[in-house]
Amino acid sequence: MTDFAPTSKRLDRDWQIHRRITAEADQILNGYPPLLRQMLFNRGVASVEESKTYLAAMPPQVSDPFKMMGVEATVDRMTSAIRKGERVIVYGDYDADGVTATALMVQCLQATGAQVSNYIPDRFEEGYGLNVEALRKLKEAGASVVLTVDCGIRSTVEADEAKSLGIDLIISDHHTPGDELPNAFAIVNTKQPGDEYPEKQLAGVGTAFKIACAIEQRLKPQTWTSDVALDLVALGTVADLVPLTGENRWLVRQGLNQIRNPKRQGLFSLMGASGLKPKNVTAGDIGFMLGPRLNAAGRLDTAREAYQLLMTTDIFEAGKLAQDLDNRNRARQELTRTMTESAETMVLAEDPNAPILFAIHPEYNPGVVGLVASRLTERFYRPSIVGQRGEEFTRASCRSIPEFHITRALEECADLFENFGGHAAAAGFTVRNEHFPEVQQRLRGIAARELGTMTLRPVLLADAELQLSDLKIDLLNQIEMLEPTGYGNPGVQLVTRGLQVRNAKPVGAEARHLKLTVGDGRVVYDAIAFRQGEWMGKLPAFVDLLYRFEVNEFNGQKRFQLNVRDLKPSV
Repeated sequence: MTDFAPTSKRLDRDWQIHRRITAEADQILNGYPPLLRQMLFNRGVASVEESKTYLAAMPPQVSDPFKMMGVEATVDRMTSAIRKGERVIVYGDYDADGVTATALMVQCLQATGAQVSNYIPDRFEEGYGLNVEALRKLKEAGASVVLTVDCGIRSTVEADEAKSLGIDLIISDHHTPGDELPNAFAIVNTKQPGDEYPEKQLAGVGTAFKIACAIEQRLKPQTWTSDVALDLVALGTVADLVPLTGENRWLVRQGLNQIRNPKRQGLFSLMGASGLKPKNVTAGDIGFMLGPRLNAAGRLDTAREAYQLLMTTDIFEAGKLAQDLDNRNRARQELTRTMTESAETMVLAEDPNAPILFAIHPEYNPGVVGLVASRLTERFYRPSIVGQRGEEFTRASCRSIPEFHITRALEECADLFENFGGHAAAAGFTVRNEHFPEVQQRLRGIAARELGTMTLRPVLLADAELQLSDLKIDLLNQIEMLEPTGYGNPGVQLVTRGLQVRNAKPVGAEARHLKLTVGDGRVVYDAIAFRQGEWMGKLPAFVDLLYRFEVNEFNGQKRFQLNVRDLKPSV
């Protein structure tokens, strides 16, 4: 090994340690162990009441769903449709959030006796969200009511078409509305102007869940309760990367309790195919293991298999579907790798330090462009746009950094898009090819305006700096008390410096990961550094690690492990 640091594929990251807990907060929280007090303080908790609420994952209030705009009208219309025997369509999206929301709403309505079926558009043939042709087909098939989940908030043209067809369109969505709301029968979206529901960050499945709770209150179905759908809420909420704060965190905590004692056959089979034991599943497992497999169906083909998996009660069908999704996820991983290499080559050939990055290619798979954009943003710490250029249209996904609200940037180009939408950190759009050069020019100007004076470097925030001897079972138990963690509510990260590298070897396909054994002269720990295999052969003798402390279970044996987020040569 050498003392020379490699030219890493990642930008050098700044490490910051949270400031030490104040004496006042330390005294107030003195009923907890010292490090837990620090971890609570790092998350904005500085009173006994706040600590009890946070550790119980309770939001300030779990509000009545009828406080949401549009819910009353939605429940009234559904009640009428059920009594009259009208045909209801739940129109979903092809990602994990949309599929879980579709399954949840269909099961709820089935229990009320509704004549209900589902429709999930084909990503490759129809694109995202509502489309006119689908609405016409649904009307021909006898649909009277179409209820969207996880889509539709910007579908003004489609809403007008639904009205002209005589369809009562109810839009439930969580994406940011545009300046003009669709002319729908009802809209349920806590981000719409005038909505007073306190939780503004529900996922699509969370929004659908609140509607289902309202239907349950009104109609009181005998064979279904909203509690049985919390596993779906947890899956979709974590997979869609909405903040795990407030009501979302409470919903995911309740959902994880169900996932750990699964009653849904398809989910049990999916955990088996993923190599997960139900009793140990965390929010991180949803994000990295279960969510990607549910998403794999819609990324490479249609989302039909993912939906069927969540709905089936047949053990043999569930096993087959789960294995099919696992196989598709492996294919998706390989496709993501090759497309990422291509996109990185494009960026490096142009300007990796530009305020915003583009990688557009006619052969890119539109189901994977969002994942590739995430990899570009992770590597270069810039907003990234990756897309597939077809014969008439370019369909692109965007990922961004905290300093740049990508959907607001797209709004400044709204006159050029066929459709677009998203969040602060992730978005997508469809544009005619002849308009794409102007879109690119405008977005570059916006990014230069917003980011041009900034020094853009990723920052990793750690809760504390510890010695290896501090890493014990009681610390792990304290860390687990903070779950669920994820986007918007980060998990505990720690720093330990001056560790001797006792052993290192590459692991995984094409040696992309790095397995280490490190010690401080008294204590030795195993460590795994995912997607950091480029260090192999260039490791210094001593390293500083920023990591998560966790348990690794393999072949029935449990061992403590450092999950390395970043590695630096020791000074």
